Amino acid sequence: MSWADGLSLEERFRQGDDNALLEMYQRFAGPMYVTALNQLGDREQAADTVQRAFIQAWRARDTFDTERALKPWLYAIIRRAAVDTYRRERRTASEVSLDRIEDLSTDGPSMDRIWRSWQVREALEQLSPEERDVLRLAYYENLSQSEIATQLGLALGTVKSRTLRAQRRLARLLPHLRESSQSVPSFA
Repeated sequence: MSWADGLSLEERFRQGDDNALLEMYQRFAGPMYVTALNQLGDREQAADTVQRAFIQAWRARDTFDTERALKPWLYAIIRRAAVDTYRRERRTASEVSLDRIEDLSTDGPSMDRIWRSWQVREALEQLSPEERDVLRLAYYENLSQSEIATQLGLALGTVKSRTLRAQRRLARLLPHLRESSQSVPSFA
């Protein structure tokens, strides 16, 4: 009987399956890196922090409750690891710019904002490539639906229907974000 037979990723991880750790890394390292980068502002430190977070997770796997989701547990670990990295770097730096500390404490993204970004990114991954394309062009490149139709070589009606379908799917995938904040735009 192999590790994967009938066991969830969470169960395999808790039991020490190296392949489960690899699968977790492939699935969660990217979003964890973004979280660390947003907190630290340094790519190298963020990458090191992700590695340390996975080591911490592996060492603490016996404490993981397999009835809970891995993502929030890993998210808590990366947040703490990033704070630890920041404190360690601050202590070891020979001269720390007060302007940089002030920027990190006042202008940096909040943990809530980072978590929301992670949630939206994960929801976008569940859309079809066609739906993602129209949303990317509309929201990240600020193109009108007519411009999107021209760029993608589609009929305007097709762009409109894909956009509406994608917005509705996101609304179904992210109801917790709509309910928890007035600042989240309505998708429906």
